Amino acid sequence: MSKRTIATALLSSLLVGASLASPAALAEVQPGSDGQCAQRHLRVPGARHQQVACLDDLTTTGTVRTGHTDPADWAGLTQSALPVPGPVPGIQIDGYFPDTSTTNTNHGWNHDSQFVIRLPRDWNGGLVVSGTPGNREQYANDRVISDWVLSKGYAFAATDKGNTGLGFHTDGRRPGDAVAEWNHRVTQLARAAKATVAQHYRRPPSRTVATGLSNGGYLVRWQLENHPELYDGGVDWEGTLWSEEGPNLVEYLPKALSAYPRYADGGADADAAHAELVAAGFGEGSEFLWPYHYEIYWDLTQRIYREEIDPEFDGDVVAGIPFCEPGTPACDADYDYRERPAEVHEAVERIGLTGRIGKPLLTLHGTLDVLLPISESSDVYAEMVREQGRGHLHRYYRIADGTHTDSLVDSYPGRLRALTPCHRTAFEALEAFLADGTPPPVSATIPRPTDATPDDLLTTCDLG
Repeated sequence: MSKRTIATALLSSLLVGASLASPAALAEVQPGSDGQCAQRHLRVPGARHQQVACLDDLTTTGTVRTGHTDPADWAGLTQSALPVPGPVPGIQIDGYFPDTSTTNTNHGWNHDSQFVIRLPRDWNGGLVVSGTPGNREQYANDRVISDWVLSKGYAFAATDKGNTGLGFHTDGRRPGDAVAEWNHRVTQLARAAKATVAQHYRRPPSRTVATGLSNGGYLVRWQLENHPELYDGGVDWEGTLWSEEGPNLVEYLPKALSAYPRYADGGADADAAHAELVAAGFGEGSEFLWPYHYEIYWDLTQRIYREEIDPEFDGDVVAGIPFCEPGTPACDADYDYRERPAEVHEAVERIGLTGRIGKPLLTLHGTLDVLLPISESSDVYAEMVREQGRGHLHRYYRIADGTHTDSLVDSYPGRLRALTPCHRTAFEALEAFLADGTPPPVSATIPRPTDATPDDLLTTCDLG
């Protein structure tokens, strides 16, 4: 059996700090008497299966109750106190596009390429399209993006990207196929969602915005580079950088895996190991975040993404040896992307970014991100955009004290700030530009306000 078709169950022992939830069951919800919520035989173009429901509330307050979201999808992405807006009535369509992989078990469908489309009763004419962060399923953005844009009147559409979970890399025939499918599935959903919006509201969306975080931010970049005709602009929240020339996460994560244990031991080599971590992009001042990321993120992320682009590195082993010591045969702590064969670089080039965006893009990234260090990711991408002569289409906001996931702010409220409010401010800046040409704030490093309390930073962020 090919390594890339081994069942994802073989990776179950790699789950760290995660909980498995039962698949959400969609409640039977009858159409209401509201004319806009009455069924109009809506069909999502290209969908193999769909279920349409009229809901009193499309936000997570309502969808948790009716089974039209899965809280496990969005667990750990936001501060616990992030407010949920008031009820937003409308229509939700859940379904999936044709696909052969089965990593997504939501609703008991056991079918990938699942999507959700939400159509608020009080529509503002816009559509927001999003792919998910990490390897999460289609509801991952419900708390952090969907709730808020629905409250503003936008229709919202999200996809699971075509494969999910720790074994996402088993999807496809060639290295890079699983990530390449992510891009295809967002394109597919954007086209289908625009057509569905036009069916429901009797006119096409007046503006379509792509937005997402982490891997979802990568998808925004790729869409605006490759299919700008589908969008009016995008907001990229700490997108993952893939580039054949690098840097890529499989370059700096092995350095962290090699150096961190020596730093944590506090021995004679600790200072040298610290210097190696800083040189790899894990900046001074972020040390308090290193233990958590070493235990939870660095090792697992390196192994599963390296497996996606370079499955031959570890032979018959699936996604490497957890927390192996440098010098162990086929240990990811020793992985050297630069020395790998041409086919590995070709796989990265196939999914890689160029910086050649075709529509306005606003990027934000936290300076204390120690999963995707800012100097090795968004700083580089901003330069790529400039080198392509597209700097006039780009704004870049480096958010001081922001980190990769806002849930960590609950643990370090005096040392970190959430990026969710900054994402919303950037989104509104893009709205203003699209509405009347108001220039977004200039690119800058945004300091943490010295007089702001944690409560202040929960909902406010000034990019000006």
